[in-house]
Amino acid sequence: MLIVMVHVRVKPDCVEAFRQASIENARQSVQEAGIARFDVLQQADDPTRFVLVEVYRDQDAPARHKETAHYARWRDTVADMMAEPRHSTRYAKAFPDDAGW
Repeated sequence: MLIVMVHVRVKPDCVEAFRQASIENARQSVQEAGIARFDVLQQADDPTRFVLVEVYRDQDAPARHKETAHYARWRDTVADMMAEPRHSTRYAKAFPDDAGW
C-alpha cells in the first residue's frame, strides 16, 4: 500500500472550480482497480489550500492512474488554477495493519 498526499494552493478566484474538478477526478479515480481511496480535503482556515489523499493498492498504481483520461483532464483543467506548483509526499501505512483500505 502506498499513500500519496498532494498539497495544492489555489488562486483565490479559482477555489470552487478547483474543488469541483478535483471532486470529479476523485469520483472517477476510486473506480480504478489500483486505488483504494481518494480524498479531497480543503483546509478549514484557508480555503485556498487543499490536500489530495491518494491511497494506492500497489507501487505501480500511481503510474497507471496518471495514464487515465480523467487524470489528464484534471491536470490540464487545474494547471492555471494553482498559486504555486503542487507538491507531494509518499507514505507507507504503519498502522493499522489491516487491509480495510
